Amino acid sequence: MDSAWRNDLFSFAMHRTVSVAYGSKEKRKKIINEGSEYVIINYDGVEIVLDEIRNGGFDCIIIDEATHYKNPQTKRWKTLFKLLDDKTWLWLMTGTPAAQSPLDAYGLAKLVSPAGVPRFFSAFRDMVMHKVTQFKWMPRDTATQIVYEALQPAIRFTKEECLDLPEMVYTKREVELTRQQAKYYKDLKQRLVIQAAGEEITAANAAINMSKLLQISSGAVYTDDGGALEFDIKHRYKVLREVIDESSKKVLVFVPFKHTIDILTDKLRADGITTEVIRGDVPAHKRTDIFKRFQESDTPHVLVIQPQAAAHGVTLTAANTVVWWGPTSSLETYAQANARVHRSGQDHKCTVVQLQGSPVEKRVYSLLDSRIDVHTKMIDLYKELLD
Repeated sequence: MDSAWRNDLFSFAMHRTVSVAYGSKEKRKKIINEGSEYVIINYDGVEIVLDEIRNGGFDCIIIDEATHYKNPQTKRWKTLFKLLDDKTWLWLMTGTPAAQSPLDAYGLAKLVSPAGVPRFFSAFRDMVMHKVTQFKWMPRDTATQIVYEALQPAIRFTKEECLDLPEMVYTKREVELTRQQAKYYKDLKQRLVIQAAGEEITAANAAINMSKLLQISSGAVYTDDGGALEFDIKHRYKVLREVIDESSKKVLVFVPFKHTIDILTDKLRADGITTEVIRGDVPAHKRTDIFKRFQESDTPHVLVIQPQAAAHGVTLTAANTVVWWGPTSSLETYAQANARVHRSGQDHKCTVVQLQGSPVEKRVYSLLDSRIDVHTKMIDLYKELLD
C-alpha cells in the first residue's frame, strides 16, 4: 500500500492528499475521517471500517489486483458489494481477469456489470465450461469471447504499449537431486502408485501428494506431525550461487515452501550474501523497510520470497534476475511474481531462471511456460507422474 500506491500517487498527483488506513479499528476510522482525497486500504480492512467508508463521501472505488474479488461467496466480495450504488464509480484493475479459469471472471462481472452475467454461478459455469467427468470441467471454445463480453466496459493496455522495457528471457537450470532426495522421492512415488490403484484420484488428494513430491525436490518435506524432514540442498544451492554471481544486478529468489526458506536463507547469509526474507509472517512495516532498502541501498543483495507474499503490486527493479527455487502451481502467481522486476524503471535485460531436478518440477514448469494453470490439469498431471 505504501511503497506502491502512495509513492505512485505522489509521482503524478502530488497536489492531492493521500492517507494509508492501517492498524487498529480506531486508528483506521481516524485516518478515513481526516478527509484525504485518496485513502488506501487493504482488502480485508474494508469490512472493519465499512460504515466509515460508506459515509466518507468517496465517489470512486479502485480495486488493484481485482482477481482477489473473483469469488462472490467470500466475505471480502460481499463487503465490497455493499459499498456500490448508482453514484459510485468502480474501477477494477487487473492484468489477469481469468488467469486460472474462465470462471474467475464471474465475480468481477457481477461487481462491475451485473447485467452481463447470469444471476447464478452455475448458469455462468454452463456457459463457459463443459463437464468431462464427475470432477473435471474444461473451457468451451467460446469461453474467451463470453468472458470478454461479460467484462465490458473494459479498457486494456499491454505492457508493450505503455513501456519501453528491456528484453525478458526464460531459462532452465538442471539440478541434480542428492542421493537422499532421490531415495525419498522414489519411495514416496511408489507408495502413491499403490495408493492410486485402490482409490479414485481427486483434485484434492492429487494436489496434496504432488506437493509432497515438490517439497522433497525443494529441500524439506513436512511430516504428518507438523515437523519437517530436511534434505541436503548442496546441488541446488550450488546452481543458485552460480546464477547470483552471474547476475548484473540484484536477485529475487522465489521459494514456495516456508521451511525451505529458512534453510536457504541461513546458507546465503553464512556465505556473506546480504539476504532478507519476505513471507506471510513478516510484519507490514518491516516489509516496507525491506523493499525500500532493496530498491535504494546496496543491501540486501538477495530477497528470498514466498511467492504469495510479494507476487503483486511491488516494484523491485533493483533486481533483474528472478530465480524459482521450485515451481508454484498458480499461473497467476507465477506471471505476477516475474513481473516484479520487469516494470517501469528497469534498465537491464531480465532473466527468469527455473531450477528443476525432478520429473514433477519439469512438468509443472512446462505447464506454466505454456500458460496453462496447473490446477486445471491437476488430475491428469498426477496420473502422468505416477505412470
